[in-house]
Amino acid sequence: MAKNKTIVCFGAGPAFKGGMSNYNTSLAKAFHKIEGTKVHIVSWLHQYPSIVPREFKDKVSQLDFLEGTDISCKYITNYNNPFSYGETAKYIASLKPDIVVFQWSIAIQGLPIGSVVKKLKKICKCEVIIDLHFVIQKERSLIDNAFTRMGIGRADSYIVHAENTLRELKQLFPKRKFIKTMSGERDLTDKTAQPVLKLFHPIYDLYQPDPSFDVQAFKDKNGLKKNVFLFFGFIRKYKGLHNAIKAFNLVAKQRDDVSFLVCGELFWNTLESNSIITKLKKVTFGLAKKILLGSKEDEKDYNPIALIDELGLQGKVVTFCEFIPNEDVHKYFQAADSVVLYYSRATPSGIESLSYNFSIPVLATNVGHFPETIQSGQNGYMAESENIESMAETMIKMLEEPIPSENVDKFKENLSWETYAKAILK
Repeated sequence: MAKNKTIVCFGAGPAFKGGMSNYNTSLAKAFHKIEGTKVHIVSWLHQYPSIVPREFKDKVSQLDFLEGTDISCKYITNYNNPFSYGETAKYIASLKPDIVVFQWSIAIQGLPIGSVVKKLKKICKCEVIIDLHFVIQKERSLIDNAFTRMGIGRADSYIVHAENTLRELKQLFPKRKFIKTMSGERDLTDKTAQPVLKLFHPIYDLYQPDPSFDVQAFKDKNGLKKNVFLFFGFIRKYKGLHNAIKAFNLVAKQRDDVSFLVCGELFWNTLESNSIITKLKKVTFGLAKKILLGSKEDEKDYNPIALIDELGLQGKVVTFCEFIPNEDVHKYFQAADSVVLYYSRATPSGIESLSYNFSIPVLATNVGHFPETIQSGQNGYMAESENIESMAETMIKMLEEPIPSENVDKFKENLSWETYAKAILK
């Protein structure tokens, strides 16, 4: 591995909520720990069009993930200001990077990212790597493929975390030749091919268990029973919380020692609902979605929490429907016995990774990448997608055949950020 490299991690900085911010920050910190590297985060100032009715900034966390490092973080790229795209490219070039890793997570960012990469490649000799968290988007619109080609088409190399993502990449660019490498090697004998680094999704270590945390006191305070299932993260329809609650209802009819802990904010309910600006954004955004979405599915009114009252699960399902500050995340995972990921469709999941960091097994549906990552009895169990009975049976199996934390620890041994970062630096 070459020494003395400058790396730029482009993506959401730690001021933002969610998995992409955690991922980009974790990657930067992993590079930072390697001797001879200088690391910069170049972040969005605004990630999305201003009509999107949502608050994306983390305004509650006190924990600074970059504390104790010399990683610089520049918030510069404004989706709504095309002039910032060129400014971003010039700023990145001024850092004289050897490698720039762009985080790709949504097609709508194709215009700004594509513009930054196009300009950057004209003024900088760095290697541009696109870290693909998806290729075919979960919510498909009529312009997704065009924006995706625009955003990722000029990369030198790609990173994928699942075989399905590689298949989608080949589908998007059928005339290109791609060569998969599991080690990170890019010095290919076939110079007509583009390298695709097939790497795992590393285990998040931004959040750590607190040995002094009184788990039982927390459970007593919140009315949690002996066995706790956890749903954590943004509440989106594709994550299947409505199915998970229905499945838990079947379990709760058989067992009186179970609780379902739901933590996270409703994705489209983060702004002041009575604000005129919010109302205007929702109307404008709604019209845009009707025009562009290939599917008529709209989750603005998605509220699976209502099922708690409908099914009489008060006291059995405990909810914290809010964004959880970084410093409090550990509490909910330390109180849980397993994490529920009953998704209807999936790309590699940050919540799955976060669960393993706390040595907690996962219950997932057999969609997306989960069949690649879930080893039955080792780090979790799998249920049939959209099958409530199967989901309930898997929950019961976790109760009757619990997976020891030691099994999860053994599974995650080779999934460190250090290993991941070193593969990128090859």
